[in-house]
Amino acid sequence: MSSAAASVSASSPSAVVDSALLLSSVIDGHNDWAWECRASRDYSVDGLEAGLETDTDIERLRAGRVGAQFWSVYVSDGLAGADAVQATLEQIDWVHRLVARYPATFALARSAADIEEARANGLIASLLGAEGAHCLNDSPAVLRMLARLGVRYLTLTHVHNTSWADSATDAPEHDGLTARGVDYVRELNRLGMLVDLSHVSTATMHAALDATDSPVIFSHSSCRALHDHPRNVPDDVLRRLEANGGVVMVTFVPQFLSAEYAAWAEGEMITPAPKVTIADVADHVEHARSEAGIRHIGLGGDFDGTEEFPIGLDGVDGYPALLTELARRGWTAEELAALAGQNVLRVLRHTDARFAAPASAAPILVR
Repeated sequence: MSSAAASVSASSPSAVVDSALLLSSVIDGHNDWAWECRASRDYSVDGLEAGLETDTDIERLRAGRVGAQFWSVYVSDGLAGADAVQATLEQIDWVHRLVARYPATFALARSAADIEEARANGLIASLLGAEGAHCLNDSPAVLRMLARLGVRYLTLTHVHNTSWADSATDAPEHDGLTARGVDYVRELNRLGMLVDLSHVSTATMHAALDATDSPVIFSHSSCRALHDHPRNVPDDVLRRLEANGGVVMVTFVPQFLSAEYAAWAEGEMITPAPKVTIADVADHVEHARSEAGIRHIGLGGDFDGTEEFPIGLDGVDGYPALLTELARRGWTAEELAALAGQNVLRVLRHTDARFAAPASAAPILVR
């Protein structure tokens, strides 16, 4: 370690965090603000500066040192067929209109270079991630068009199975992936779109890792060893990320962090909710690090995707508080920077060339 780095390591936790965020701003893997604005604002992009009841607004993004956000272009898997495709396009349109409405705050981004340029210009890079392959209506052509619109990842399932992949929260049908599911993974690889394994079953995780030739992500998942929830990632999968090069982006959803909270949420909720804190999130981050390694962890808050969040992490301004908790536990500025954004930036950079030129290879799936 250099003398300068050693000096930072010996500094106060807040000084370590400040140094980390000079090395990398926060790049978060999953935020459902678009869906929230569909539900509560009829997709309006006006008046988003501050003081909202949502977990996200511009003032809080700035306070949270968010430099890049994957906006989830999510639609409920209660929508099917052409309705799901249309609603996904509406979500993408909302992000484009958000950026156009606030050009001094946001910039559309498709690549690692775009993120770096946005940061240099003091802007928040806005990327797109599609949550659940039901949004494709089982059409590879729709997948290819989403890529052309700038969507950088596809979560293979949401709450329910698709016709070719098993979800973590549905009865298994496919033992992970069907042959068509494997071809979808290979088509995602060809397009340079990231394979997102949040929401999928353990069998699907392993099948996708077997099939992919590119790093995967978990855009918003935590650790099953700390809480045996099907949405979390088991250790044997975490250990595969080093060889794959991928990143697990630890989420802040209380039901995935705490067994006590999950049991309360699944009950009548007539007693006060069990407390879930920043320390609980930090425990999941440290476990993911212990199994996957420092180069394979990130953050995926899932803000505006659930009702409650840990104490002190109730909005997008909370990232520095989490980093401070980790600094108190001895994390260096370099390690915090890797977690905050550098790791997922590396994954993007690895796949950027394919995303920029997907026509360089013939489609795997053509119908």
